[in-house]
Amino acid sequence: MGTVRLTMAQALVRHLAAQWVETGGIEDENGQRERLFAGCWAIFGHGNVAGMGEALYAHREQLPTLRAHNEQAMALSAIAYAKAKFRRRMMAVTTSIGPGATNLVTAAALAHVDRLPVLLLPGDIYASRRPDPVLQQVEDFGDGTVSANDCFRPVSRYFDRITRPEQILTALPRALAVLTDPAECGPVTLALCQDVQAEAYDYPAWFFEEQVHRIRRPGPDEAELAAAVAALRKAERPLVIAGGGVLYSGAAKALAGFAERHGLPVAETQAGKGSLAWNHPANVGSIGVTGSSAANALAVDADVVLAVGTRLQDFTTGSRALFRAPGRTLIQLNAAV
Repeated sequence: MGTVRLTMAQALVRHLAAQWVETGGIEDENGQRERLFAGCWAIFGHGNVAGMGEALYAHREQLPTLRAHNEQAMALSAIAYAKAKFRRRMMAVTTSIGPGATNLVTAAALAHVDRLPVLLLPGDIYASRRPDPVLQQVEDFGDGTVSANDCFRPVSRYFDRITRPEQILTALPRALAVLTDPAECGPVTLALCQDVQAEAYDYPAWFFEEQVHRIRRPGPDEAELAAAVAALRKAERPLVIAGGGVLYSGAAKALAGFAERHGLPVAETQAGKGSLAWNHPANVGSIGVTGSSAANALAVDADVVLAVGTRLQDFTTGSRALFRAPGRTLIQLNAAV
């Protein structure tokens, strides 16, 4: 198969524009295929305008560019979009070097904690290290491999610095694998050295073929499922906790039917708000530090707790002050969300 000569930024944008996702299996979706990336938020400046700016303009029909006046606001908007789309679709964000990039860090931390996919594409130093130092002196003079963008490492599910144009042939598939993983998704940071963005390379044509992503739905372990069912059947004071995983899995209708058939009270986490309608008779409100008195009282006395799509962090467990019934059983379903 042949090759296509493009700059690294052009190849990156063209590859993103070729990504599609099946949105079936989510409530109120009709199983259609849509572009994985709805667009790219951008504030252009030193470090991304000549490379990413030119590339995005050339593909503005397939990957629309949205402008804003603050980098953190762009990333938060992208995160909100991913949440509203049940993590099936997402957005990219590109910034200039230095403070333009570091303005993204708080939003990246939020996406990291809440497992929400967003692709961050900050400009970076010159891979050639000429000029050195660059504007705003964002490199570390004690370590030539470090720049201000290394602050994204602890708040990224995947981080890479692109110092050669061919590196995106492996970096982008790895990034997309993280972004579309139902358990491990979160922010991905690809720091793009500004000189490499505009460097040409002969990319293989297959790299730009359309790719359709299917979000996996791994089934439960049969033995664990049987044990959970047995525990629920014996429960005298059961409680269901609905987390964000209920929404991301499109399981809200199934949850409502389950609660109605068995007369189960359902409490919601912060991320799980909306799993049941606010006026559904089984909905006892939020749980935990900011929860309702009804939900927390039920949690204290519950002998079996079924936690669906939640990691049961400190806000949900009342800093581990809830679930105090002697011998209580805790069942977690789809916990890695």
